[in-house]
Amino acid sequence: MMKYVQSYKRNMLVGDQSYPAYQLRNLLNYLQQHYGDEVVESLCSKIGMGMSELEHLQLIYVWQADFAMEFLQQYTQDPEIGAKVGGQYTVKDLDFLLTFFNQCQTIGECLQFVLSHPERVGSFTDTLVSHEEGKLRIRWLNTGKIDKERYSCQFQHSVCGLIKIGTGLAGQPILFDKICLAEADRDTSFLSAMTGADVQFGAEFNEWSIDQQYLSLPVTYDFDKNRINTIANQQPSYIEVLLEQLRQSFPDCPNMEQMAVMQNISARTLRRKISQAGSSYQKLVDQVRSQAAIGLILSEEHSVEDIAEVMGFGDVSHFRQSFKHWLGKPPGHFLRLNEKSNAS
Repeated sequence: MMKYVQSYKRNMLVGDQSYPAYQLRNLLNYLQQHYGDEVVESLCSKIGMGMSELEHLQLIYVWQADFAMEFLQQYTQDPEIGAKVGGQYTVKDLDFLLTFFNQCQTIGECLQFVLSHPERVGSFTDTLVSHEEGKLRIRWLNTGKIDKERYSCQFQHSVCGLIKIGTGLAGQPILFDKICLAEADRDTSFLSAMTGADVQFGAEFNEWSIDQQYLSLPVTYDFDKNRINTIANQQPSYIEVLLEQLRQSFPDCPNMEQMAVMQNISARTLRRKISQAGSSYQKLVDQVRSQAAIGLILSEEHSVEDIAEVMGFGDVSHFRQSFKHWLGKPPGHFLRLNEKSNAS
C-alpha cells in the first residue's frame, strides 16, 4: 500500500468558544432578504442578539452560530439552504480575516490558514486532510454526532463559502473536483452550479476535493488598507478551559463531580454553566475521548487492542462499542474507510 500525505485536524468548536460574527451576519441578511424581518427577529430573540448589536461585533459564540444554522435548516426545509447562504459571501464580508488573508500569496496559503486556525475562522467539525494524485481532499468527521440534515447544511455552507471567497481572492473561477454527501440522492442543482463539482450521494462521509493546481493561484484581491489592521480578540471560553483540563487528564477523565471540585464549584453550578454554553459534560468527555481515539487509529501505529488499553478501557469490546457510539462505525471499519482513498 502506498502512503499519501494525510493529517487529522481536531478543529471542532463548541459551546462558548469564539466564532466569527460575519458568518451570522451573512445568514441573517439572507433570511431578511428572502423571508422577512419577522423571521430574523424570531431567530435573534432565541440567540439573545439583535442585528444592530451584531454589526459591531467581530466574534460570537459557537452555540449561537450552530443554533442559527439549525434554525435556518428547519425553518426553510430547503436541503440546499446551506449552499445558498454560503454562496452569497464576498471577500469584503470577512472582517478581521482580511488582515490574515492579506499576508497570503496564494490560494493554497489562504486555505492552509483556514484549516489550521479554527479559532479564527470557525469550525463545526473535525477534518481529515489528504493529498493524493494531484488532488486535495477534505473529509468531514462528525465527532459531534450532529443531526445528519443539519450537518449537511453546515457542510454545504462551508463548501460554497470557500468557493465564493476563493474565487474572489483569486479573481478567477475556482471549481471543485468532487463533492460526496452522506445522504440519499436528491436535487443539488445550486450546489453543482456553484462548485462545478461532480456531486455523489450515499457516501460514508461528507467530503470535497479540488485539483491542487488551484492552490497555486496567486491572491489578486485589492485589499482595502483601512480594513486589514484589525485583529479580533478571542474571548475567554469556559468550555475551552474544561476541554483542556480533560485533555491533560486523559485517559483518566474526571467525572462531573470531580471536575466541579477541580473548578471549585458545585456539580450543579458546573452543569448549569455548561448547559448555558449549549453543551453537556458528557458531550465534552466524548469529544476528547473520540478525538484521541481517531488520532491513534489513523496513526496505524497501534492495534485496536493497544488503543483500548491506552484509552483506559477494561476490554476491547467496550472500546469498540464506545467508538461506534462516537463515530457510528467500529474502529476497524472506520480505519478501512479512510485507507481506501490511500490505496495505490
